[in-house]
Amino acid sequence: MKPLTKILTSIFLLGALAGHAGDSKPAKDTYPLTTCVVSGEKLGGDMGAPVIFIYKDPKIKNDPGREVRFCCPDCVKDFKKDPAKYLKKIDDAAKAKK
Repeated sequence: MKPLTKILTSIFLLGALAGHAGDSKPAKDTYPLTTCVVSGEKLGGDMGAPVIFIYKDPKIKNDPGREVRFCCPDCVKDFKKDPAKYLKKIDDAAKAKK
């Protein structure tokens, strides 16, 4: 087999095997709330799919961010006014789940 053919065949086989990695169980959703952290409305309820926002703390250099879920875009605006208050609610819910 020619070297280029070997390389392309290897790449194809690796890609095919990687495609089967998703056949296992989906990752467990670890978000601790089923309601909007701001309004208390059910996530994914009458308002449709939740709005997912990645909050990055400006005080933390290279902060990877935290996922926060809301019932609507208006709640994101309210969250930004006092993020610590709402992040505490998420942290408390995560502790209670354990």
